[in-house]
Amino acid sequence: MKGHLYYSRVEAKRNRGFIDDLLVHAAKQSISLTLLVDEETPDEDADFILFRDRNSELSASWEAAGHRLINRSEVNRIANDKLRTFEMASLLGVSAVPTRIVTNVDALTGYPLVLKTVDGHGGDEVFLCKCAEEAATVLCSFEGRRVISQPYIESDSTDVRVFMLGTDVLGAVKRSGVDSFKSNFTLGGSVEKFELSAWQVKEVTTIAKALKSDYVGIDFLLLADGSWVLNEIEDPVGARSLYATHDFSVAEKLLRYVKRLMEL
Repeated sequence: MKGHLYYSRVEAKRNRGFIDDLLVHAAKQSISLTLLVDEETPDEDADFILFRDRNSELSASWEAAGHRLINRSEVNRIANDKLRTFEMASLLGVSAVPTRIVTNVDALTGYPLVLKTVDGHGGDEVFLCKCAEEAATVLCSFEGRRVISQPYIESDSTDVRVFMLGTDVLGAVKRSGVDSFKSNFTLGGSVEKFELSAWQVKEVTTIAKALKSDYVGIDFLLLADGSWVLNEIEDPVGARSLYATHDFSVAEKLLRYVKRLMEL
C-alpha cells in the first residue's frame, strides 16, 4: 500500500514529531508513506493522501485527479469556514454558538462579543471586543477578509475537543485557558482527559456522519449547566493534546484506520 502525507513546508517543520510517528508506524504496517510539501505533487499510483493542510481548492483538484484524500476536500471546506460549520450544525439540530457575518461595526450589538476571521485556526485571529471601538479596530485590521461575530459565552475559558476517527470517538480532552479567554493548548492552556457522556457521544457521531469525515477535531464550549455548544471543527486537527493525555499513538490508530478503509 502506498500513500502520501501532505503538509505546507512551514507546518511540516512545526509538526515534525507527528510526521515522524506516522512514518514509523507506516513502516510497521507495510505502508509506503512519503512526505509531500508545498508544490510537490502526488504519484499517480498513490492509494491515498493524508491531507494536512487548509487548502480545499488543492485537495479538490487532487480528488478530481482520482486520488483518495483523508479528509476529503468537502470536510476541509466546511471545517475551515466557521460560518459553514454553524450552518451545518443548525441543519443537524446541534446546539452551536450563534454566528453571523459582519461587515461594519454599526451592525454589532450586545457587547462583549467575539470577532473571528472565518478561516482562522489555532486561536489566531480571535478577538474579545468589549466595546464598539475595539470591534472597529479588529474590522479595520481584517479589511477584505470575511469576519464573523459571535456572542461572548462564559465558559470559564474551558472547552472540550473531541477527536473523531471515522464515526468513532478516538479520545477527548478538556482544555483550560491561562490568562486568556482562549483555551488552545498551543497558546499555553492546560489539558486533561475528558470522558464523554452517552448524549455527547451521540452528538459528535451525528456530526461526523454528516461530514463523512475521517479524522477531525470537534470543539465545544462547556457551559455552567453541564450542556455544551459547538464552537468549531478542526481539519487538519493537531494531536498534541491527545498525546499529552492518552497512552496510545494517534499515528498508529490513524494508519490502522486508513489501512482498513483502503482494504474495503
